[in-house]
Amino acid sequence: MKIALPKPFTFEGGDKAVLLLHGFTGSSADVRMIGRYLEKRGYTCHAPHYKGHGVPPEELVHSGPADWWQDVVDGYNFLKEKGHDKIAVVGLSLGGVFSLKLGYTMPVMGIVPMCAPMYIKSEEIMYQGVLDYAREFKKREGKSPEVIEQEISAFEPMGTLKELQALIADVRNSIDMIYTPTFVVQARHDNMINTDSANIIYNNVETDDKKLKWYEESSHVITLDKEKEQLHEDIYAFLETLDW
Repeated sequence: MKIALPKPFTFEGGDKAVLLLHGFTGSSADVRMIGRYLEKRGYTCHAPHYKGHGVPPEELVHSGPADWWQDVVDGYNFLKEKGHDKIAVVGLSLGGVFSLKLGYTMPVMGIVPMCAPMYIKSEEIMYQGVLDYAREFKKREGKSPEVIEQEISAFEPMGTLKELQALIADVRNSIDMIYTPTFVVQARHDNMINTDSANIIYNNVETDDKKLKWYEESSHVITLDKEKEQLHEDIYAFLETLDW
């Protein structure tokens, strides 16, 4: 069965631009609602897809963090080419890690890392997360449990996960070069990452213009969880404080 795959999006809302970055094994669907919310309030929002994401899971292991970072940079440049000189970046999970990396490599107006890992809870948890994602994708394709397990047994994402760990460690060691206003978002019931990551980010970015907020009812994919409306309002309020 052919399933509808999410696509990158650009919502034209105004001169102020926001780059929206999804998580590992995620897609633009993770940040679509916040994109629509901000578009209605005068922001142009662009959400790229990382290579191997939003497509059959086998493609995930044929790409890695270097490819995904290039997709982030391309997304940033896409907004630049459209005439947006001032860009803020909002990222979920791995997207949050990339938002921090953008913060010390490119000129950005503000950074919102949401549930961004600063170290991996364990390789096993990540590995299981990738397998769960692959199973769910195949189930939506209408494959039988037997076929799914057969295909999963040939699925080997460990090399990609090791590269991902190296990327996260590199960013964690560099966030003291961030002088951009930063709003750190963390879900209290986040089982995917170690939630102390939020404190590491907040304590180590060099900017004085920083804020950390815990969302007490939410889990890892905070953009789709029960406090999403509050999250939308908080991100908008933060963006409005920036020196556009």
